[in-house]
Amino acid sequence: MKAIGYVRVSTNEQAKEGISLRHQEEKVKAYAALHEMELVDIVVDEGLSAKTLSGRPGAMRIIDQCLAGEVEAVIVYKLDRMFRNAQEALDVSTKLNKSGVALHSVTEKIDTQSAMGKFFFTIMAACAEMERNLVSERTRDALQHKKRSGEVYNHAPYGYDVVEGKLVDNEYEQGIIKRIKSLREEEVSLQGIADKLNTDNITTKKGKKWEASTVRNVLKFKA
Repeated sequence: MKAIGYVRVSTNEQAKEGISLRHQEEKVKAYAALHEMELVDIVVDEGLSAKTLSGRPGAMRIIDQCLAGEVEAVIVYKLDRMFRNAQEALDVSTKLNKSGVALHSVTEKIDTQSAMGKFFFTIMAACAEMERNLVSERTRDALQHKKRSGEVYNHAPYGYDVVEGKLVDNEYEQGIIKRIKSLREEEVSLQGIADKLNTDNITTKKGKKWEASTVRNVLKFKA
């Protein structure tokens, strides 16, 4: 059976023990050897934390290879390395299964070729999304509490600057936020908004290109 591996780390995760690219690659190789799979390649998305597959070229390339019948299995160290929301995980898994491609997770010990494996995959994908949403809610609530109580901010969210430990409006970025909200009211997709901003050479707070996830974060934040 031909298999392809996928590993990913975001910039902040690279220094953490246990989820480095090297660690993931070693686990994927060991899994393939244990199950007598021919590992044809390991695709890497380094420094990418996009919440959808469209923001990770490596993951998109793997899916194209699967649908083209070039491999029969995809091996990931953990489900959240490839998927960031349950619906996308289920949609992609369904496409792969229809093409005769099984998804294997080393950590969760999931093989979607079996009925039980498909069941656990559904549960784990939903749990992973719930955990991310809880973290996002806690972060948002903490920021709002700091704003109300006048506590110190270490990093300013988009649309604001930190002056003497407190948030103040950034006039230019507030204008961009208004544009984002206007486009959203016109029912432009999150990715569509990101594309428009990137086309106009408008960068994020960190000087990077916009993604659907960063647009979503701006729309969610309420100072």
